[in-house]
Amino acid sequence: MARVALYARVSTKKDQTVDNQLLALRDWAAGRGHDVVAEFVDEGISGTKGRDKRPGLDALGKAATLGQIDMVAVTALDRLGRSLQHLIAFVGELEALGVGLFVRNQALDTSTPAGRLMFNMIGSLAEFERELIRERTLLGLERAKKQGKALGRPKVPAATERRIHALLEAGTSINKIMRLTRVGASVIYRIKKEAEECPATTN
Repeated sequence: MARVALYARVSTKKDQTVDNQLLALRDWAAGRGHDVVAEFVDEGISGTKGRDKRPGLDALGKAATLGQIDMVAVTALDRLGRSLQHLIAFVGELEALGVGLFVRNQALDTSTPAGRLMFNMIGSLAEFERELIRERTLLGLERAKKQGKALGRPKVPAATERRIHALLEAGTSINKIMRLTRVGASVIYRIKKEAEECPATTN
């Protein structure tokens, strides 16, 4: 019998609840004779958010670190996260702590040799995909360079940058600076950040 922690998440509280997920996981645990020692939920939080923005997932990680659980159970991998890279990293942390993962809709159980093999295959495919994307990006940059295309961020004329500095120092709003200089907000925020990090010195 394993000490199991259930984890459930929904992106919106309006049309979704965690109840169905928890009921299904409780039934699975009871059928296997496992002891549900904790239930963690994140309601109204997107799966793209990191652990620091998901109190339920963070508490689950702490329980695993403290050795309070033997296995984590979820209804689907996307309940844990939308990013495959983050999933691989999180499951890697669990594995290092000797904590297994059960995913109901895929019948995936990383506490078994077959489950670990399946998850490792998923991780290998994710790594392969990242390498393909990186290779395509490098080839695209090389092709653009050969065609004489300018790479990187477009430069802002020095006069425009000085004007933006002056407007920022005068307390002008970002929206007004955009209208006056016809420069995008991202450029203005970058100049503002650089000015804050490296303020001008006076003698």
